[in-house]
Amino acid sequence: MAYKSSHRFARISPRKARLVADLIRGQGVADALTALQFSPKRGAAFITTILKSAIANAEEKNADVATLIVSESRVDEGPTIKRFQQKDRGRSHPIMKRTSHITVAVDARAASTKRKSKA
Repeated sequence: MAYKSSHRFARISPRKARLVADLIRGQGVADALTALQFSPKRGAAFITTILKSAIANAEEKNADVATLIVSESRVDEGPTIKRFQQKDRGRSHPIMKRTSHITVAVDARAASTKRKSKA
């Protein structure tokens, strides 16, 4: 069973947040939190809080946290806030403030998904 958490209308562009979301997909929860802790990207702070919330949702349902993996980390595009900046001779340039819908889901690791060494 997957345990989800999401942050809608996050004030970060989806392109920048996807770089971090792709980093943790498929990893164990402990490895994902460590990777996010040492990531210099701004999106790591957003995704860390969402991942911790998903872990808390799993703990609430009495799931074993040691066996959880990040089964889904998705960043969808939210609405764009449109602003304008004044320029010379009465002109204006548009500023697009992009938002994101970030979703992270953790799931218990199945016995068949463990890596087997070739011998």
